[in-house]
Amino acid sequence: MARQTDEEFSDYNQRREPLPNPATTVNDHRPVTGRPLEVKVDERGVERAIRKLRRLMASEGVLREIKRRRHYEKPSVKMKRKLREAERRRKRRQRKRPMMRGEA
Repeated sequence: MARQTDEEFSDYNQRREPLPNPATTVNDHRPVTGRPLEVKVDERGVERAIRKLRRLMASEGVLREIKRRRHYEKPSVKMKRKLREAERRRKRRQRKRPMMRGEA
């Protein structure tokens, strides 16, 4: 096998497409950041703002996500958890569906 010369390597590097910008690339390995959670502290005090921030974090699912990411989750365990969550959502929708139609 013949060795490639420096010119061939440089030609290859010039032909290669540039890598995508990682800041704009979306993949499954890195979560896409959304809007930041913020709470304004007014004259009612810091404690009230902290309570409001905790409620906001709970409603956004941030606390659940932090708890879940404390330890590594094997792909098989992750898949089973997602299937359980999907089944729970499906059952919840099934229960709500007759109520929405006005059936009893």
